[in-house]
Amino acid sequence: MPAPSVSGLDRRLFLTSLLGASAAALGVGGCAKGDAAADTRAAAVKPLAGKVPAGTSLKIASYQNTQQLQFKLAKLPRLPFTVSDWVNIGAGPDVINAFRAGSLDLANNAGIPPIQAHYQGFAAKIVAIDVTRKPNYLFATKPGSDIHTVRDFKGRRLAFSQGQAQGVVLLRALKKAGLAYGEVTLVPLTSNQFLTALQSGQVDVAPLANSQAPAYLKQYGAKGAHTIATDVVDLLNLLWAPQSVLNDPAKAAAIAAYIPRWAQGQVWTYEHPGVWNEEFYVGTQNLTLQQAKSITALANKPLFPPSWDEAIAWEQETADLLAEGGFVKKFDVSSLFDHRFESIAARAVPAEYRK
Repeated sequence: MPAPSVSGLDRRLFLTSLLGASAAALGVGGCAKGDAAADTRAAAVKPLAGKVPAGTSLKIASYQNTQQLQFKLAKLPRLPFTVSDWVNIGAGPDVINAFRAGSLDLANNAGIPPIQAHYQGFAAKIVAIDVTRKPNYLFATKPGSDIHTVRDFKGRRLAFSQGQAQGVVLLRALKKAGLAYGEVTLVPLTSNQFLTALQSGQVDVAPLANSQAPAYLKQYGAKGAHTIATDVVDLLNLLWAPQSVLNDPAKAAAIAAYIPRWAQGQVWTYEHPGVWNEEFYVGTQNLTLQQAKSITALANKPLFPPSWDEAIAWEQETADLLAEGGFVKKFDVSSLFDHRFESIAARAVPAEYRK
């Protein structure tokens, strides 16, 4: 049965549907709380320690073990702290739940999850920025679809995740095409439900990562499924952490030590697509070499700007777009950035990867 169009109160109900019962049990709120803001201000005045204290450990997100594989293949220097757990987690809503549960200290996401966390009243901050200039997503149709442009989305059911990059890409694409929210039906799902929703016909269109499209088309292309390219860019690839973690001087120092390895791992992967195709896409994702090459051909050159001005402006535009649709309340996103870490990634990479 098709989901209703998202409007008015329905938008506020997205929060519950995306977080699930576990988050609800933790008492998730519908807007940012004052104590979260106070924690943010308190940590910002503490300088980073120059050395990671002995015995420090972090629990770090590594979706599909990509981080460990990057570090291994790139032969990066050993981290000066213990990674007590590499958590196989990637989706923004899942990351926020893990942050709340204390089972995760540092994660790699796009720009929207920190906005969503703020809306929920959970204090967390961005500590590293990688700017992407090319689209990471495209739109996939259900089998047998007659949709060929974003303008054709009018009157259709669209998979929408409020707390993930895919959701913002969709909203930006609709705005660019001149389509109002009331002209489409936004079906609340998380990204790990998108493929099933497409296959079953629950939705007409879903935004997929470039890396997901080859496998989907291989299975359903012959049945009339196809993709629609978009030039909408999801600008930010970032690292972020709970404020409670950043308030711990030892953990903050460990994060500062991790950021250079993270940046260098991104650069290595970009510079060695052949190895990455074989070791990751073919070796762990069961894609063909041809499919792997089609993905890396679309890869963004990693860029770690010494200044976060552009990132902050983009994050503000994203938050404002969500606020216009009634998905969050309007706020100043500058509070989401911990500037103690601002230049660390840039200093760790060659000049060509800084702008």
